[in-house]
Amino acid sequence: MFETLLLGIEQLKDPIIWLVLIMGSILGIFIGATPGIGPGVGIALLLPVTYSMEPLAGITLLMGLYAAGWYGGAIPAITINTPGTGVNVLTTYDGYPMAKSGEPQRALSLAYASSFTGGIFAVLVLMIAAWPLANLSNYLTSADLGMATLLAMVLVVVAHRGSEFSSFALLSTGLFISTIGLETAYGSPRYTFGTTWMMSGVPLISMILGLFALSQAFTLIFSNRVIEKKDTEVDRRLLSGFIEIFKYPKVLLRSAGFGVGMGVLPGVGEFLAQFFSYATARAGSKTPEKFGRGAPEGIIASETANNAVPPAALVPLLSLGIPGEAFTAMMLSVFIVHGVDPGPTLFEEHKGFVAGLYLSLFIMNFIIVGILLVGTRWIAKLAMVNDRILAIIIICLVIVGTFSRNYRLTDTLIAIFFGVLGFALRRANIPMVPLILGLVLGPIIERYFRQATGAAAGDMTIFLTRPVSLIFLLTILFLVAKSCRDVIIQIRSKKV
Repeated sequence: MFETLLLGIEQLKDPIIWLVLIMGSILGIFIGATPGIGPGVGIALLLPVTYSMEPLAGITLLMGLYAAGWYGGAIPAITINTPGTGVNVLTTYDGYPMAKSGEPQRALSLAYASSFTGGIFAVLVLMIAAWPLANLSNYLTSADLGMATLLAMVLVVVAHRGSEFSSFALLSTGLFISTIGLETAYGSPRYTFGTTWMMSGVPLISMILGLFALSQAFTLIFSNRVIEKKDTEVDRRLLSGFIEIFKYPKVLLRSAGFGVGMGVLPGVGEFLAQFFSYATARAGSKTPEKFGRGAPEGIIASETANNAVPPAALVPLLSLGIPGEAFTAMMLSVFIVHGVDPGPTLFEEHKGFVAGLYLSLFIMNFIIVGILLVGTRWIAKLAMVNDRILAIIIICLVIVGTFSRNYRLTDTLIAIFFGVLGFALRRANIPMVPLILGLVLGPIIERYFRQATGAAAGDMTIFLTRPVSLIFLLTILFLVAKSCRDVIIQIRSKKV
């Protein structure tokens, strides 16, 4: 642990790291505090910028924006009953009633303190868990890692309860898209239809910018949100919550645990962590009738859980090289561009990078809270920005970002196509994450399965004779069977 700290301090001697820490935190807070954008759009827009940075600087910038977005999203959720991001919905349940009763600073202070505690707790878990997990993964073969990737795909589908069919369809579509272009082993073209511009496959950056940024811009164009200026007024007395949260230690620790546990599992993420945290906090409260009317435990449960997820989501990415959700899939692309292979070898070949990332994530929470304590009064006014102006800015940035990457008009057209597709999926309430993960996980599972079957001379029983692989396979079969049973029960109940 001491060696890790020294390596991390060595990495943070670079002033660029401090610059991206501050810039990522500021941008994340601003994006989170502006309803309708969210960290996903911000990360998608900044992704082309990070490709020209060093890996640590690029990942730190994205993580700063990712984590700070959830902090900032609590501001409009509490002050105007409009969640800044999708994961701040539950914060409105008790944050807005508390603000409406004349205590907006108390609600914001509780949200900041809870987010800070959840973030710090998750970073500590990451520091403790990632190294042993990476050492354990040294004993895993291609068959084990391939089956682990397949398990991640299954978890992505079953995590979207009620949307299993659409999630499976989009995951399959993403897997198909990942096969377009030159095949890596022999260099033979697949599904290029004789064109040259499809030889390199579908650009991940165009797909991400289209699905997340452009689709959100199209949504904002049709928005009719109206905000009154008086609703955003708050003062700067925001330190009391850092003491008050410790009056509810069970809620605090349990919610942080849910956030970390759900963050590590692929395809689960903030929403389920929040739901379980809020539900258990209400069930265990002596005054459950106060929930939804300004209960401090509700704010603590919601904000602690969603801010514990981002660092925890890095555990499978860093230790196994498997992204668990869309944001870590975007971060994986930064690794790929710089030739850094996340997984067991990362901890041996890039110890300084890993240690620097840990320390950056730890310091990041202090920077974010410092900015919020000083600037909340002005940041809250971002909720007044017209949605259509935001949409125009996002569209311009997407067009510039996709074209400037390779100076190809086809990349921009692909982004527009996925933007229209993403807009349709949003209107139909169909999750987009499986599509992104299908594109990212496709090459990973293809590589591992090819290596495993090649080493076994084509013998597919390699996935049954390896104990770890067999455990993963049995888990997959159990999850699929359980999910199918739940779907059948839902269909029968609707008929009745």
